[in-house]
Amino acid sequence: MRRLSLLAATAVMVAAPLGAEHEVELSSEDLLAPYYAKLQSEIELPVAPANVSIASDTVITRLAFGSCNHQSRSQHMWAQIAATDPELFLFIGDNNYGDQMWAGDAGLATLRAAYAKQAETPELTDFRSKVPMMITWDDHDYGFNDGGASFAYRKWSETIFETFWGSSHEVKSRPGIYESRMFGEEGKRTQVITLDTRFFRSDFDRMAYTPERPPLGPYVPSDDPSKTMLGEAQWEWLAQELAKPADFRIIASSIQVITDAHDYESWEALPLERAKLYELLAGREESGMVLLSGDRHAGGIYSDTPEAAGGEQIWELTSSSLNYSFSSTERNTAREPDPKRLTDFISEENFGLVEIDWDARSFTMSMRGSEGETRVTRTVSW
Repeated sequence: MRRLSLLAATAVMVAAPLGAEHEVELSSEDLLAPYYAKLQSEIELPVAPANVSIASDTVITRLAFGSCNHQSRSQHMWAQIAATDPELFLFIGDNNYGDQMWAGDAGLATLRAAYAKQAETPELTDFRSKVPMMITWDDHDYGFNDGGASFAYRKWSETIFETFWGSSHEVKSRPGIYESRMFGEEGKRTQVITLDTRFFRSDFDRMAYTPERPPLGPYVPSDDPSKTMLGEAQWEWLAQELAKPADFRIIASSIQVITDAHDYESWEALPLERAKLYELLAGREESGMVLLSGDRHAGGIYSDTPEAAGGEQIWELTSSSLNYSFSSTERNTAREPDPKRLTDFISEENFGLVEIDWDARSFTMSMRGSEGETRVTRTVSW
């Protein structure tokens, strides 16, 4: 296993007998493919409890979402979410913490163990029997803290994810786990897009070393045009999806989009990519829209009118975490002032809710607490 880990860290050049012009570059993923094929034949990957399906003609009036759910902590929030009776739940990242205590093995043993524990969680089993789900990942259930495309074991992590969550044929047919689904009827069509901000993402630039750790993150924005957040194929796919007719769009990014208030992972780290996203959103087939995000172990309601979006007001609801809060709302709000955040920075356990009023052509964003209480809310017309 140690030897495989070393191989995975390096790409090698294998010269064909016909000469240097036939050299072939083998990536770590190529080198590890036989190992993973053998491993898959010897083990049984964990599978999530069965999930109730959702019909494509279902009119979405209430959609819940959440992030940052440690598999070994209390799972009480599932009952609170189910009590709001959503037509759909989006699990948008850090759905488990399989990277914790990882020893660096290519088999990702701790990640598989985290999924296995989730498979036996009675609260999740009950929830999935009642509420349909769509899922994307973030770094901790991807397998490596702050990881992106350079994560050597990303294909194996993708296999684990797709096997556990029973991903659609569309997702399994291509690299990455991004997905789009359309629900409802003419005049009440909701498009739900879950982005993959991990599999293709370039490494972020880090700030220069200082003796003290930066209080709000280690990353600095990069204007390098070669860096990508979504990768070429996903960008092309997103443009095609946004060109489809829809009345309302819900777009989930595991990391925050709008804010510039911190230096942890966010779209701010790749400003050219964020501008590209805004331009695509502005050029979409006309519809209402809200962005959803997680990751931060706190959340709130954000808004901006970026120039790249043609001055359109963009709304984002960040909800995090389901069971892994680090601080108090008062402390976090004071620690991270943000003119784009319109609410307190809610740090206690929470989940998000988007309610659509089709007659009024409006949507209401809210964050609910551990007892289902409303912590922040805002209604927007489109």
